[in-house]
Amino acid sequence: MSEAIYPDWLDRRDYPFESHFYESPAGRMHYLDAGEKGTPIVFVHGNPSWSYEFRHMIRELSSEHRCIAPDHIGFGLSDKPTDWSYLPAEQADNLARLLDALDLEDITLVVSDWGGPLGLSYAIRRPERVKALVISNTWMWSVRDDWYYQAFSGFVGGAVGRWLIRRYHFFANAVVRSVFGDKRKLTPAVHRHYLMPLAVPAERKGNWTFPKEIVGSSEWLGELWQARGALADKKALIAWGMKDIAFREKELKRWAATFPDAKVIRFEDAGHYLAEEKPEELTVAIRELLGA
Repeated sequence: MSEAIYPDWLDRRDYPFESHFYESPAGRMHYLDAGEKGTPIVFVHGNPSWSYEFRHMIRELSSEHRCIAPDHIGFGLSDKPTDWSYLPAEQADNLARLLDALDLEDITLVVSDWGGPLGLSYAIRRPERVKALVISNTWMWSVRDDWYYQAFSGFVGGAVGRWLIRRYHFFANAVVRSVFGDKRKLTPAVHRHYLMPLAVPAERKGNWTFPKEIVGSSEWLGELWQARGALADKKALIAWGMKDIAFREKELKRWAATFPDAKVIRFEDAGHYLAEEKPEELTVAIRELLGA
């Protein structure tokens, strides 16, 4: 761990947590580690998010649990090297190194977006360390044959998308706005915290690599799905924003079939970022899951 220098744009009243850093092979990974008692809850973000997304839930749950929220390399307050691959499999390796270094047991994983395959890959590798899963608006299988994801991955992860992301901050600006179910929740102050960590165009490589790898990492995603049996005995909660245009009811039903004993909560008026749109409700549901 080294001393944190907080950027001027970060609202420390909204994000009052102490920063920690882990030296990964790709660079310094920033993470939060709040709360000392209770079993650990690990929050795994997607694109273009970071640990800020989970701030409301961490403030509530850290009184009862040790709450850990890393920023993947290229996001949040972590390093953003220009010469690294940013491939999801390598991001997953970094996450596994961090969690192994923290030597956690009885983990509850809270995953969404790309945090799904990245976080669940750890549960597949280390099933003995994970006791519960909270899955929201994500996937963990090949979508190579799904035109919906082919179109998005080809455009946003292709040459035009990369240009738009570099030139106009397209993903953190327009895409993030489009997937909120209740756009009033994305206030200018909140949105700034998704824009500013990637304010420098040269540091947005991870931002366009993730969309490209929705299809590009199909083999890795397929391997994870084939190994999903390692998760069969985990307590699970599936929470879904039904107004999400990225992950729809089709994906929700696949998760529900995979975890037939899981509680499924549908938020009809919410979109992709449940931790932003429904933090109180999601916190209550996690408490119920862990208290059951």
